[in-house]
Amino acid sequence: MTRLTFNQDSLWTRAGASGLVVGLFVGVGVALLGSLAPQAAVADSSSAVTVTAAAQDSDVASAPFPALSVTVSKTADLTSEGILVSWTGGKKSTAPQGSVGGANFLQIAQCWGDDPLHPGHPDRTTCQYGAFANAGREADVHENTEENPKNIAQQDAQYTSPRTGIFTGPYTAIPFRAVSGEMVAPVHEKDGVLVHDTTVDLVNNQFFTQFTSNEIKWAGSDDSGAGSVKFEAQTSMQSPGLGCGAPVIVTGQPTTGQSCWLVVIPRGTGDSGVGQILRPGLFWDAWQHNVAVKLDFKPVGIRCEIGSAESRLSGSELIAGAISSWQPNLCGGSAGSAFVLGTGNEADVLAVAAKTTPSPLALTSRPLATTQRDPLQYAPVGISGLAISFSIDRRVKPVDGVPRAYQDAETQAFTTLKLTPRLVAKLLTVSYVSALPPGADLTHIGYKSFSDPGPNARNISGDKDFLEANDREWAYQDLNSISIADALAPSGRSDIATQLWRYVMADADAVAFLNGTPDPWGMRVNPYYSTNAAINPTGIGLMLPRDTFPKADPVEKAATTGGNGVGAVNLVTWRPFTSDFENGAYLTLRGDGQLLGGWDSTATPPKYLKTARSLVGQQGVIGLTTTASAARYQNVTASLRNSAGTFVAPSSASMLAAAAAMTPTAAQAKVLEFDPKSTAALAATTAYPLTMPVYAALNPLQTDASNRAKYAALITYGVTAGQVQGTSLGQLPAGYAPLPKSWVDQALLAAAAIRDGVSPIAATVPTVPLAVSPSTPTTAGVRSAAAAVADAAATAVADAADPVASGAAAGALVGKPTPADPASPVAAAVPAGLLSGLLAAGAFPLFSRIRRRF
Repeated sequence: MTRLTFNQDSLWTRAGASGLVVGLFVGVGVALLGSLAPQAAVADSSSAVTVTAAAQDSDVASAPFPALSVTVSKTADLTSEGILVSWTGGKKSTAPQGSVGGANFLQIAQCWGDDPLHPGHPDRTTCQYGAFANAGREADVHENTEENPKNIAQQDAQYTSPRTGIFTGPYTAIPFRAVSGEMVAPVHEKDGVLVHDTTVDLVNNQFFTQFTSNEIKWAGSDDSGAGSVKFEAQTSMQSPGLGCGAPVIVTGQPTTGQSCWLVVIPRGTGDSGVGQILRPGLFWDAWQHNVAVKLDFKPVGIRCEIGSAESRLSGSELIAGAISSWQPNLCGGSAGSAFVLGTGNEADVLAVAAKTTPSPLALTSRPLATTQRDPLQYAPVGISGLAISFSIDRRVKPVDGVPRAYQDAETQAFTTLKLTPRLVAKLLTVSYVSALPPGADLTHIGYKSFSDPGPNARNISGDKDFLEANDREWAYQDLNSISIADALAPSGRSDIATQLWRYVMADADAVAFLNGTPDPWGMRVNPYYSTNAAINPTGIGLMLPRDTFPKADPVEKAATTGGNGVGAVNLVTWRPFTSDFENGAYLTLRGDGQLLGGWDSTATPPKYLKTARSLVGQQGVIGLTTTASAARYQNVTASLRNSAGTFVAPSSASMLAAAAAMTPTAAQAKVLEFDPKSTAALAATTAYPLTMPVYAALNPLQTDASNRAKYAALITYGVTAGQVQGTSLGQLPAGYAPLPKSWVDQALLAAAAIRDGVSPIAATVPTVPLAVSPSTPTTAGVRSAAAAVADAAATAVADAADPVASGAAAGALVGKPTPADPASPVAAAVPAGLLSGLLAAGAFPLFSRIRRRF
């Protein structure tokens, strides 16, 4: 196998390392922003746990950090997600170097079993640990010459094969025992003697490898002995060998998920018998000082009875997290159903939902594109948005004059990053040098050679435009990661992509840059992304805004031949798409920039391999995510400069501020949007500019009344009981803002219209909608979908005003809905009426590029 090397620490790094409105609130909705603060009952989602070495370590006096205290941010209701592990009481760390694992650091792993000899503590043979160099589960103990080596602890003897010759010393390997009972054990008994089986590979086994393991082999402390790191909690779906979250079914009791352990292993300055960290943390001299926290998982899988009726949803990925949470509470009741979401292009699913033949319920942020009257009912079901997530660890320039505080923060993760629309444009247009394959002809962006790199920075951290907007500490960094030269982005079409491009195109500086005008420091747009036909080599300017993130540059590093020949590298090979926005959040959590690996000439056909994720302290990734997936995977998100000139990060408050500044779309008054050019947006200083509403849309004249009733139940549950914020099943997950009351009112009216067949283009409205029989709630404290529908149906349908974000965020309904707020100045009354039912045979269409979510 020939490896094509693209060294991020090459000449870029060490050669020449020097150099480096607030508006007023206007308009009714924005002026009343204070009234939008969520006032619904919010479930207590705090399950943080703090453990100490003093409480758990029976030999704490000999521990590397006797005063160690570790806090895990979330220990209950876990799924596949990110959790924050923070600590105090450590010592300033030294990073790994060469074959030495570092000094005074922590290692973190996930384990599934209890130690039978030490109840209430984890069993080290059940830990997912050892997939990376210097952190394996095995080691030769060459320095021991005695028949019974003194530097092998008694507790490790059962996993140690003895010396068999002058060149074959003792060998210790801690086996891995999967939850299924299968063993990966290089040392086992044969004829009464422990032997080393060289055919067993602990590092690359059938249960985990460096590409799947969530272990953290090095987590460093600052000069105060404190630190924090994000850890990926894995379920049985990501790690079958651990089995965490596998359903535990006990007759007469609620189904729970299999619990697991999060284990922190302190590492000092040396291992037993040696003066450096060279051996695994599972060896007893290190393992005996571990501190552990129990992790409780939600049961994996949809919790609906097998054979339950299934209804389909299609469209926006923005609402996927909420639907997943609501699903278990939607299974029961007379209108209950198992809902299956296929994410795909919203425009396509709207076109199908607009027909009278049965279809999936469309989930969208934009209205139907039509020259006719819009037949859809629109029910707002969520407030979410796009986030630009990042995981970037500090790497200080090796030059004099760097402030001591910056040096002491080496390897620690940045927690703030600011982006302007022009900087976003640079990331989306692969205008940084490292975003393009090395070895290819890059003269079109001004790059000729290392000595003549042209005006464009190699990645965003070296861009003077970026340095001007961000904290001065960034100017002292020597960051060379390829994956901060662009942003991980999915293929396919989406409203999310459209909104991001609208954000860019609303800014004069970004528009000028895309048109070919260099920024004040001379950087130019990659011409293949220029909107100026005179500059774009294709002769056609890139049309923006658009609903995709194109790989428009045809650049390619040519293949080479011969014994060391390698394949061609184009832009997609060099910087591949993610599968979706959630995948971008997951990769950002893991520090996986999707970097190209070596060329495998032995494969059939030959191919490029993938590079393993960067480990903590060495990460550099920027990714496009949803706000919900960013919250789920503990991503740090960038603050974006909004239309009012303020840098704002996504949060429930900032998304509600954006909702207050939303205005009706030109095509459909019932659908709101955050228009960055609007007067309201220009005055919304606290608004997050990539906030997006999500609407459930359907033609109420579709012929399947049963299906319409199920969709109405979903909508009603989602905007009532589903708006209680929390981590339990049925609640509103982090990353969403609770709906303002006027949005809830519109949604309930739309749900009733969908259920009862009331078209928005008819002449009259029924006075009393048909009721749906209530059912017993399936989760304590959270009302069932059918019960919520019954309450909503008890209220007469009134004339629907166009939605505006006004009033307090709504909580779970306990009675009839409050009457709708008075219409705002931007609202317009839209009459609705009743059409006689239409009967027609329908066929379910097939969708291209639709991804099934659950």
